[in-house]
Amino acid sequence: MNNKILIKGALKPFDKIINIEGDKSLSIRWALLASQSIGKSTATNLLKSEDVLNTINCLKKLGVKISLFKNKCEIHGLGINGYKYKKNIILNAGNSGTLARLIMGLLVHSKNKIKIIGDKSLSKRDFLRVTKPLEKFGAKFKTNFGKLPIFIKGTKNPTPINYYENKGSAQCKSAVMLAALNTKGQTIIKAKKSRNHSELFFKHLNIPIKISKKKKYDLIKIRGKKKIRSFNYQISSDISSAAFFIVLTALSKNSKINLKNININPSRIGILKILKMMGVKILLKNIKNYKGEKIADIIVKSTKSFKSIKCPSNLNSAAIDEFLLIFLVAAKAKGISYFKNLSELNQKESPRLQWGSKILKLIGIKTITTNNSIKIFGNPNLNINKKIVIKNYLKDHRVFMSSVIAASAFGGNWIIHDKDSIKTSFPSFLKIIDNLKK
Repeated sequence: MNNKILIKGALKPFDKIINIEGDKSLSIRWALLASQSIGKSTATNLLKSEDVLNTINCLKKLGVKISLFKNKCEIHGLGINGYKYKKNIILNAGNSGTLARLIMGLLVHSKNKIKIIGDKSLSKRDFLRVTKPLEKFGAKFKTNFGKLPIFIKGTKNPTPINYYENKGSAQCKSAVMLAALNTKGQTIIKAKKSRNHSELFFKHLNIPIKISKKKKYDLIKIRGKKKIRSFNYQISSDISSAAFFIVLTALSKNSKINLKNININPSRIGILKILKMMGVKILLKNIKNYKGEKIADIIVKSTKSFKSIKCPSNLNSAAIDEFLLIFLVAAKAKGISYFKNLSELNQKESPRLQWGSKILKLIGIKTITTNNSIKIFGNPNLNINKKIVIKNYLKDHRVFMSSVIAASAFGGNWIIHDKDSIKTSFPSFLKIIDNLKK
């Protein structure tokens, strides 16, 4: 099977209205929380990517009845601590760090031993950052030197904990929040700023939660709850997916795009703030609030010249999935751009900071890269006329898609391997690229 894509030359000017698939973070969180509720919950615009489908398959193994239709998903929740399953079951998280880490939080009370596995990429990632705080609840974990596969044996009476999350990881924070659902008493989380979808879901579901926002961290207090009501949810479109087309449009000539119903949660729009600093023209229209989440249409026009940037580190967590794209804009900027405190990028599906640097070097851009920072020496006159091959990047979906954006914006003759990686988060990505050509 041919699992690579060939791109020759930059895209011609385009003016399009685009609908993006449902947000991955919201889709996974909705499914996990719906499984803990009582009764039937329904979601529309659920992202049907491999990460979300793996979430559904794991929940089915835990005894949850789920029906998946063309435009909606129905989950019949079993209540908190309600999972019903056989002994020695295996849950396969595939490529999803969000799924693997968050579901562990719901299994701190598991009666029987459960094994969690993942693909080659996920099996290289650190899980001690999750298992260590979850052990404090009383659960027992056996890991492969901190990595998958992981065995979990829960406790009958999880106890509330105090937890300091200092990485800015929404996954670690959310895993502890989900574990706190099943405790008697109050769990206190001091968390470095990160995306807050879990907190908004908790508020919507009337789960006892108090949040005090400090300058550098959030103080979150959660009390266990006996029941969660079922709930219906319209999943907004993914800003991390929209970001590919925001950057492509900015880098392309005489182009415009209107991206509809995009989630613009303030903890997720670091890329919009950074790009505006770099001179990109971005307009938000039809802004509305849906169950705590902000949604808007995003309109972007081509940008003739880009400014270099010394990126404020306080925006890192809100743009953590989009830095490969931001680096592409820095490649066309006048002057030297500097990004620091980005070690978290190397905790993703691939060491993304290193891959960002590698892609830039392949297109002729000088960089100075450490394990947590990168200097990018921009070239406003960047023009690619050579052959470039992208492969062996652990099938990281964002490396693939960022490479496609680079090829489509800058030109050149590209061969990009592992196109199936888009199934992880954005199955329609290449269809949208093709639509821009029409």
